Amino acid sequence: MSVSSQSVGIVTPQAFHFAEALPLKSGASISDYTLMVETYGELNADKSNAVLICHALNASHHVAGVYADQPKNVGWWDNMVGPGKPVDTNRFFVIGVNNLGSCFGSTGPMHTNPAGTQPYGADFPVVTVEDWVQAQARVADRFGIQQFAAVMGGSLGGMQALAWSILFPDRLRHCIVIASTPKLSAQNIAFNDVARQAILTDPDFHGGHFYAHQVVPRRGLRVARMIGHITYLSDDDMAEKFGRDLKTGSLQFGYGVDFEIESYLRYQGDKFSDYFDANTYLLITKALDYFDPARETGGDLAAALAVTKAKFLIASFTTDWRFSPERSREIVRALVSSRRPVTYAEIDAPHGHDAFLLDDSRYLNLVAAYYDRIDAELKGESA
Repeated sequence: MSVSSQSVGIVTPQAFHFAEALPLKSGASISDYTLMVETYGELNADKSNAVLICHALNASHHVAGVYADQPKNVGWWDNMVGPGKPVDTNRFFVIGVNNLGSCFGSTGPMHTNPAGTQPYGADFPVVTVEDWVQAQARVADRFGIQQFAAVMGGSLGGMQALAWSILFPDRLRHCIVIASTPKLSAQNIAFNDVARQAILTDPDFHGGHFYAHQVVPRRGLRVARMIGHITYLSDDDMAEKFGRDLKTGSLQFGYGVDFEIESYLRYQGDKFSDYFDANTYLLITKALDYFDPARETGGDLAAALAVTKAKFLIASFTTDWRFSPERSREIVRALVSSRRPVTYAEIDAPHGHDAFLLDDSRYLNLVAAYYDRIDAELKGESA
């Protein structure tokens, strides 16, 4: 199989098992858990060139490259990570971790509960962004990494990067937060709850224990994904891709598919219901809702970020209405108030929230230039 000269090529995930209990923010804990990990590039002698990539809702540890037996399964940020790419694996050792509670190999609701013989299902403990960061820190410990050159993520991944800067201020030099927010708005929480209700009220959900019934709450998952896709696309992007184009060229005068946008959303919903776990969806959207570092400081984000020591890159996209530029500017203002070094870019891109995953030369060049700065900084200290 041929791969691009700028691809990390064929990759193999690793399973990291942790016997020690991980205390969770809810007061519960989880032990004997596994986290799936992928790495790209080589860790240097002083372990100073490591970059942690944090994933968003439906992504995973598979950040870049392909699997030998799945050549079409390309990493979700393959345009960002690889030789000669913005996060250059010729210079940096990049780590992707599938978060606890997910459904791509790390311990989650579909795995057997050690307290019995059945899957956790709805009994899997609620996890938060902060819990994921604590688990990721244990992965860093396994590699002997005391400080990351950078922790980076987009959307929910950006929230994890921001949490890293607060929870472990000495363990990252740079914090890169893209298309993210310091907390969800009421509107965003509402979108998440409508999606959760679609799953919870699906007759095949069975209170979260649908595995025993050998069914999947597909109807709920489909609707949840359809709602998500509406929020990921900008109005202009949706108009350009679909407009009011008819699927068959004429109205059907029924409740099936008339418009191309309906066909697209149903396709995305069907595909999502084939691979994503319903309980995982509930867990991750709750983690999104709960994230609010300023809650610990009486709503003062600047006070929450005052403990940070990293340098920051914050980037947003003009047409992102899920996590609008104003939410990124809120982070920037708090960092400036706390006298933290911060670079901010607001990129005029038509693609809405999904822009952080797509090819945009200005965006990719921005990230590449920032990593050039990180590389020069590391080389300057080792000279």
